[in-house]
Parts: sequence; structure tokens; C-alpha cells
Amino acid sequence: MIRLGLRLAIAGGREAIGRLVIIAAAVALGCGLLLTTLAAFNGVNTQNARYAWMNSGVPGAESACTAQACASFTSQPAPASADPMWWTLSEDHFAGQPIARIDVAATGPDSPVPPGIPALPGPGEYYASPALGADLASTPAAQLGDRFAGRQVGTIGAVALPAPNMLIVIVGHSPDELSQAPGAVKVSRISTIEPSDCFNCEVGMRPDAMELILSVVTGALLFPVLIFIGTATRLNAARREQRFAAMRLVGATPRQVSTIATVESTLAALAGTVLGFAVFFGLRQPLAAIPFTGQPFYPSDLSLNLIDVLAVALGIPIGAAVAARLALRRVRISPLGVTRRVTPRPPRWYRLIPLLLGVGELFYWVADTPGPLHHRLMNADLGFLFPVDKPQTGTGQVAVFLPGFLVVMVGLVYAGPWLTMVGARLLARRSRRPATLIATRRLADNPQAAFRAVGGLVLGLFVTTVAMGVITTIVFNRGGHAENPAVENSMTMSIFERSARASLGTSVPADVAAALRAAPGVTGLTVVRHNPDDNPAAPPPTAPMLPGLVSCADLAKVPGYGECQPGNTVAQVMQDFSTGFAPVGRVGGPRAPTVWLPSSATAESLDRLPILSIVVATDGSSAAVEQARTILEGAYPGWIEAPTTLADSQTDFTKTLNGWEQLANVVILASLPIAGCSLAVSVVSGLAERKRPFSLLRLTGVPLRMLRRVVALESAVPLLVVAAVAMGMGLLTAQLFLRAQMEYTLRPPGYGYYLIVLVGLVASLGIIGSTLPLLERITGPETARND
Repeated sequence: MIRLGLRLAIAGGREAIGRLVIIAAAVALGCGLLLTTLAAFNGVNTQNARYAWMNSGVPGAESACTAQACASFTSQPAPASADPMWWTLSEDHFAGQPIARIDVAATGPDSPVPPGIPALPGPGEYYASPALGADLASTPAAQLGDRFAGRQVGTIGAVALPAPNMLIVIVGHSPDELSQAPGAVKVSRISTIEPSDCFNCEVGMRPDAMELILSVVTGALLFPVLIFIGTATRLNAARREQRFAAMRLVGATPRQVSTIATVESTLAALAGTVLGFAVFFGLRQPLAAIPFTGQPFYPSDLSLNLIDVLAVALGIPIGAAVAARLALRRVRISPLGVTRRVTPRPPRWYRLIPLLLGVGELFYWVADTPGPLHHRLMNADLGFLFPVDKPQTGTGQVAVFLPGFLVVMVGLVYAGPWLTMVGARLLARRSRRPATLIATRRLADNPQAAFRAVGGLVLGLFVTTVAMGVITTIVFNRGGHAENPAVENSMTMSIFERSARASLGTSVPADVAAALRAAPGVTGLTVVRHNPDDNPAAPPPTAPMLPGLVSCADLAKVPGYGECQPGNTVAQVMQDFSTGFAPVGRVGGPRAPTVWLPSSATAESLDRLPILSIVVATDGSSAAVEQARTILEGAYPGWIEAPTTLADSQTDFTKTLNGWEQLANVVILASLPIAGCSLAVSVVSGLAERKRPFSLLRLTGVPLRMLRRVVALESAVPLLVVAAVAMGMGLLTAQLFLRAQMEYTLRPPGYGYYLIVLVGLVASLGIIGSTLPLLERITGPETARND
């Protein structure tokens, strides 16, 4: 029977070969996307492991790693050295990119050495990553190189670089010099504990937090692919069922028929699985460039382990075999089963239950988020219905929110036929045109078949809506910088009380002030002093207090930093003049100057107060910002907090957000074409299976244009009806996720979202229209005569 199944699978001429090619292509696409997602999970963990050594100065990160952590790392932890080294870790910036700076000093010949370099750099030496080395070679020393006193003696190897474009520098010092730096600690071994296993680690990420995003992306991509596979498998299903029924009539047993069908489907699945691995290797390079963790990947990091390979290579053909057996259950009932053409039972309202359960699962967690809803539940003594705590870990978030997303997606597919039927009945009541009445009657009789053609597009639209809603809201709440361009372009050297030895003194050295004012692009220099009344240990003040004080005369020299109230000589300000946290401001729009709080201090007393921050106004050019940063770092070496701009403080978040946006674009650009292919295959398959009824209608005098209108309406009505529901459910799901996770309120997506929806719907209608010319070829009189 296996040989017979193989012959039947390929002996049907171009029709059989075409069906196998379409099924194999659908399986290959799904297999490639699944492998790519599994490799992305592995790549996140591999990338995170390379951050481990940078946490060597963190208390607890030096200890020997656990068995689980050691098993996932490339090497076992080295024994503690008898000669510890001095170590500081700080963050710098250049051209919008963060620089991880590690300052080290050996205390003996056996001091531990970080990975990627042959030995610790001595005083006046440093190692740079390849990307930073290229910047050093192409940038004037006054803007970058002068921050690292000495010369570059080597390049940091890839084993120590989480990403190929990371900027990392290891600077050497003498022990006497570095031991006096703020935050300096002794390190006796290089840490190999992954940040995910280290509670106190400062560098790296929690990979579990990415699992939620990647899992949702996986479902968003695989659901349309699975629908495509199912649609391709059903291609010419009626004719195949008739063929299998004929075999039953001549004596074939149900088991033999199932075996033949299984061989046919498994053959296509095996070919598709092999091609899927080729798709994976083709997608790996472009996927590695997507910085969805904030940094791109090495292509080799996106690898597969043996379990991943075996699970996909064996699971997909087995799943295809099981699907084939289930698809032929009508033939197994009786040989004449497929000839009984009766109107299927209409879908019932209970098809909405999975959709409501998915929304209810997400709503359940919103109840624990402080807000009006939460308080109403508590005040109504309904808290016992929501005895939950919002999950705080990435694993907990995956366990909570991923099922809700997936159940909503399944619910849309399951409820789609009922929604299609309701929409068709409503349209039928308001229409009197023959084509509309025929189309709506057919939709109401068999809404399952009609919705099957547009199911992939509906899911693609749902995923697009969720992604756009979430990203738009996050950008609105966290993606912006200061409302004042002058403040955004300023360079700030601030003191954060992270060390008792941290102090900028009470005055800026004259040569430093002169160098800053002489730098091209620098437009002003302002010194902010500590506000002695702003004491965190003191009782809450009756009036608002800000951390800094500035002379109103100095403030007037830097337009854009705000104004003093009339008659005041000293004002309370934020240490970087940002208005995001200022409690006062002039009414009149976001661009109105900030009017700072008055202070009882006098201008003469300011010179005796310690400096809180040094703010350098620039014209916003990269050269001016970087040269001012380099001057400040040279004047105040060894600080944990390097001079920054407001744009620098948003760098990491912006890069991560850009990665999420690129992932959303991947989902949109992949799911919509896949769904479009599914729609085209479904419409063509439906035309092929109904060519005899359409031929009889043409013989009775029905115009061809009316038949085309019927086919168009049968596809367009479920598409538009369920698309509206998918968009609404997408916005609702995004709102529930944002409220539960971030306590944000959904912001309506921008015009780009509506443009994508419009393009997707127009393209779908275009696909439907491109199949209509087939009607004239397949509905001629010879079709009715031959069949």
C-alpha cells in the first residue's frame, strides 16, 4: 500500500504535482520559521552568557557558578587568584552608542585576566573591541581617544563580546591609582555566572523576559502558516475523497485508504521539512541583524541543538500523517459518505466561548493592577474573585500572558464561522440583488468553508493590531526625550551618591572651564549646586523641593534652560534641567519655558556649596557633544557615572524598542503574505470544487459577471466582517496587556497602522479578483457534460 500511495501521489499529472509542491512549500515555510524561532531562543541565552565576565566586580558574582550555570557556559570557573586585581565598571557613550568601560589594575603576576585578551593591560595601555577600535581610528582624539590615556595594545576577542558591534574597552592602571577611584573593588576571579542566574548582576539581561516576546512572535507567525498548510492540504479535497471512496467500493479497507492518504501527505511533509532547514539557514543571517535584545547577534549564536533538530524533523511528518488520517474520517465511515452532499449544521453561539476565555484570562490579571477597575473590585468586596499577584519574573509572565494570547488567536479562528454566518444573514436582510442573495445564502449555509479562506489574514491583522498598539503606547510613554531641544542637546556631568568619596568640589577648574567654552559647538556652561534643603532623611517639606540650585544670572545666559520667578536671585532646578520631573511650569503648551521654584539661598552663598552637576550647552552636533564629554572625563577621571545627555539615557531603551519594532515588522511582512497565499489557494480550490454547479448556472442563463460577483462577495464578506472583529480584539488585547504589565493606557495607533491595514485588505481583495478570470475557463458547457 505504501508503494501504491507513492504512485498515486505523483501519478495524477500536473494537478497532483502542483498539490504536492504547494503543500511542501507551506510545510517548508512553517518548518523554517519554527527552526528560526528555536534558534532565537538559543541565541538569547548564548548572547547573555558573554555578559558574565563584566559582572566580576559585583558581590556574589565571583563565586563558583552552579552546575546549571556552568553547564550552559563555555568554560568552568577559574580558581580564585592569589593576586586579585582592582576593578571598576562604568558606562560611557559615543555617537549614541553605549561604551562598557572596565578599568583594571593587576596586583601581581597571577591576577585574573578577562576573556578575549592575552593579559591585563598595564598603566597607559588599553584593549578595545573591534567596533570601538574602528571608531578610535576614524574619530579625532579630542572627541574620543583622549578619554583613554595611553595606547591601544590589542583587540578584545569575540569570546568576550556579546554582540559584534559592541563598544567595550579595558583600560589599565596602577594599583595605587585605581584603588582610589570611586567604586573600585578587588576581584579574585572572573565571573562565569550568567546574568539570569545572578541576582545582583548589573550587566546583561533576564532571558526569560524575552521568552514572552519570542513566544508571541512564534505563535503569530506559525498560526497563519498552519492555516496555509491546512488550506494547501485541502486542495482538491473533494476529488481526492471521491477517489478514495471509489477504492472503498472496489474492496479497499478503511485502514488501506488511510495508509494511502498518509503516505501522500507524509511525502509532501518530508520534502517540506528538508526545505525548511534550507529556509532556516537563509533566514539566520538577516535575523541575526535584528537587535531585539538591544544588540544584534553573531549568526553562529542562532544555532540548533540536537533536541531541536529531532523534534522538528520527526514532529512535522508525524503531525502531517495524523492530520491526513483525521481529514479522511468521512471516507472511513462508508464508501458513499463523500457523495452525501447535505447542508452542514450552522455554527452555534458557543463558538465564542474560547475567544471570551482568552480575553477573560488577560482581564483576570488586569484586576490586580492598581487603577479604577482594581479599586472598584476591592470596594465591592470582590477581591476574593481575583486573589492574584501580577507575575514579576519573565517566566511567570510567559506562563500568564502567552496562554491568553494564544487562546484569543484560537478563539478568533473558532468563532470566525459564526461571525461569518451572522454577517451574511445581516447582509441578506438588507440586499435585493441576485448576486448578493446567492452569495449570502451560500455563506449562511456553509460559513466554515468561507471563513477558512480568510482565517490566515484575520490572524495576521490581529497580530499587527496588537503589535502596533503596544509599540505606539510604549513610544508615547517612554520613547521621547525632553520637550526642550536646548536641554536635550546639553552634556551633563552629575554626582549620584553612589560613593562617599564622590565629589566634584565647589568650583570648576579654570582650565577645564576655558577648554569647554573654547570647544566648537559649545554655547554655554552652567554649574548646579547641591540644595541643602533637599535632604531625603529630613521630614517631607511643606513646599516642593528640587535637588539643585542655580544662580538666576547664570540661568539667563543659557536660553532654553528655563526662567526664574521675577525678583528671585537663586532658583531650585533639576540637576540636568530636564522638565520631565519638574513640579512647576508655565501654562501655555509643552514648548513654554519652565519657571523654576524660588530658593531662599543667596547668590553669594552658592560658591560655598558643593557642585551637583556641570551642564554644558551645545548646538547638538556630535562633535560638540563628544568633545565636551571627553573634556569632562579628563577633568574628572574614574567616575562611575560618565557625562551624559538626555538622549544617552534613552539609548538602551530606544535600541530595544527599535528591535521590537523590527520584530513587529517581521511579523507583519511575513504573516500577511502567508495569509495572502492561503487566501489564493483557498479561492482557487473552492472554484475547482464548484465548477460543475457554476457551469450549470451558466447553462441556465446566469451571466458570467454575476458569478464573478458571487465569488467576490463570498470571499470579501467574511474577510471584512471578521477583520473588524480582529482589529477590535487586537486593540482590546493590547490594552489589557499594557494595563497588566506596564500600567499604561492604550494610545491609538498612528496612520502607519491604518495604512498597513488598508494595504493588506486591498491586496487581499486583489488576490480574490485575480482568481475571477478562472471562472470563464472552468465553467464552460463541456464541464457540465464531462462531469
